[in-house]
Amino acid sequence: MTITLNSPIDVAAYLDWIGYDSSPSLDLATLTELQQLHMTAVTFENLDIALGDGVALDAATAVDKIVEGGRGGWCFEVNGAFAALLEALGFRVTLLGAAVLLSGPSRVIDHVALEVQVDQPYLVDVGFGESFTRPLALNRSGRQDGGNAAYEFIASPEGTTLARLDESGADAVPVAQYRFKRVAHSLEDFAPVSASMQVDPDKNWHKRPFATRLLDRGPDRVTLTSDRLKIIRDGKTTEQPITIDEWSTTLYDWFGIRLDASAEAALKRQAGSAQP
Repeated sequence: MTITLNSPIDVAAYLDWIGYDSSPSLDLATLTELQQLHMTAVTFENLDIALGDGVALDAATAVDKIVEGGRGGWCFEVNGAFAALLEALGFRVTLLGAAVLLSGPSRVIDHVALEVQVDQPYLVDVGFGESFTRPLALNRSGRQDGGNAAYEFIASPEGTTLARLDESGADAVPVAQYRFKRVAHSLEDFAPVSASMQVDPDKNWHKRPFATRLLDRGPDRVTLTSDRLKIIRDGKTTEQPITIDEWSTTLYDWFGIRLDASAEAALKRQAGSAQP
């Protein structure tokens, strides 16, 4: 593999941070391992938005935040940073704009995902919470094993919908996750929606802090929301309530993120304003 020598990021430090110690190749096995290691080591979180001053839309800044700061970020940060890493390693990466459908129909492009070319094009995403943990073949129809669940792509005139198959009942029911078109974007294309989402009163990004990551490359996962800790192990989910006084300690214990004094104060103010 040829590593891009003029890359704006420290590739060796990034790989070391996520725990990748092999010799990378441009193949599906390497891409899968990198995705799972990244989702284990790099937290999907919104702390700078909910408790701080917001975030910048810049891949190099996101990489520094991850590698030097031991942090994570939301989709524009972690997928932007991961794309920069993959490109530096020699993968061909395309940024895709997607409309999130978890709350119902939408045409607003408010998520970034990655198309990565290996033997064929794959959808990769390290910034969508409890989502697939291995690359999904974009040109394949029917169900695919996403690591944490089965997924499929559903084509329509409006684009391609990523659906998770809910198999709790007798039949698999596709639950739409997000819809995208395979059109190349730059990270700067998402600047307007990134700025609006950070202050939109109808969104929860700046109201409720959260953090989530894989455990041991998945599918096990730990998620901390504003008032509880959820752990998925061996297919079983346990939840425990977390008080405001326990929140920072829990964040550090499970995610290695320590809040500074200003973030601690913001957390207390936010908790107080949420009281009836």
